[in-house]
Amino acid sequence: MNSGDTAFMLVAAALVLLMTPGLAFFYGGLVRTRNVLNTMMMSLLLMAVVGVTWVLWGYSLAFDVAIKAPEFGQGIEKFIGGLDWVFLNGVKFDAPDPVGYAGTIPHAVFMVYQMMFAIITPALISGAIVERMSFKAYFWFILLWSSFVYSPLAHMVWGRGFLQELGALDFAGGTVVHISSGVAAVVAVLVVGSRKDFATRPHTPHNVPYVLLGIGLLWFGWFGFNAGSALAAGPLAAVAFVATTVSTSSGGLTWLLVEWVLRGKPTAVGIASGFLAGLVGITPAAGFVTPIGAILIGSITAVCCFIAVSLRAKFKFDDSLDTFSVHGVGGTVGAMLTGVFATKVAFGGEASLGLVDGNPILIWKQFEGVAFTYVFAGIATFIILQVLKLFMDLRVATSIEEQGIDLPVHGEEGYGSEFGSGVFISQSSTDG
Repeated sequence: MNSGDTAFMLVAAALVLLMTPGLAFFYGGLVRTRNVLNTMMMSLLLMAVVGVTWVLWGYSLAFDVAIKAPEFGQGIEKFIGGLDWVFLNGVKFDAPDPVGYAGTIPHAVFMVYQMMFAIITPALISGAIVERMSFKAYFWFILLWSSFVYSPLAHMVWGRGFLQELGALDFAGGTVVHISSGVAAVVAVLVVGSRKDFATRPHTPHNVPYVLLGIGLLWFGWFGFNAGSALAAGPLAAVAFVATTVSTSSGGLTWLLVEWVLRGKPTAVGIASGFLAGLVGITPAAGFVTPIGAILIGSITAVCCFIAVSLRAKFKFDDSLDTFSVHGVGGTVGAMLTGVFATKVAFGGEASLGLVDGNPILIWKQFEGVAFTYVFAGIATFIILQVLKLFMDLRVATSIEEQGIDLPVHGEEGYGSEFGSGVFISQSSTDG
């Protein structure tokens, strides 16, 4: 084991965890005042729930496999991990993992780094169903989704499973994180429904500085997300770090210019959205592309996400905070462009990677990985929501939705404007 790599991965894990509070601010600023706490809680809740379930069973389902790299799982282990590591049984603090995921750091460090990915991914879905989903239903949804959607996908892509064996590339989570959450967001909107006043009242951001703070924290944490996925402090981490920086800058610049030309005003929410699009687009490609490739990915992804956001608004589909338009579309575009721009010049080795290396077949493999993720995440999310509907209401009551969720469900409000103490004790314990 290497102490430098271990220190690097501990810092990377901490950076990825910071992304979840960053997401809370980003989403919280985009909703109305009366729902800001509920929206932020939808992100912070993942830090509580998955921080426990990942230890109990999530990590084992994602990464336990009875082989050693470079072999791949067989039978059921192509699609989901085993149970040998439940309760972190056999996950050591003084030895690397036995499979060969990260040979220079303790197994426990690899585990906790992957935990941070598992925490933020379901939180992304919340942006689609804010201001109307029951907090109780959301609690059970994210518990089931993280266990039965995220863990199997992480296994198939990173845990020596089916999609990794297929040859589809996903450096830091284009399919596992962004496409899966984006597809789940669409399904959740279709099942839960639109906000009651979606077509009749404006839904403008209540606190744009929160949005800017959120994107700053997300960008900062994303260096751990992408560079940390190299799993060692070396040249590959440097490639991913540089690619993340320039793609994000390119995404923000492109969105700003497009918005400025087409709508006449460069907005703060727009440049933040462009930065996010650049971050999402480069995630699957970060360790595989040159800086020029990263700039192109960031710019192309921003244009595609801008169009998707505009179409979503035009068709009045209530994906409230554009989870699919940015994460689903951005993850899809980034994954496909990985097949174009991935090159051995950036990644190293002798094998040709993408189209720029003269290997167009990678584009087809990327498409197969993307298509499988769409189908799996969509069907699994639908089943989970339908099961939950049998036991509880997925939405808050209409009166609570009109009043705002913060006070009735959480007994608090964001800014204390109506109650001097900022605390309200609800008379009903079943509204949330």
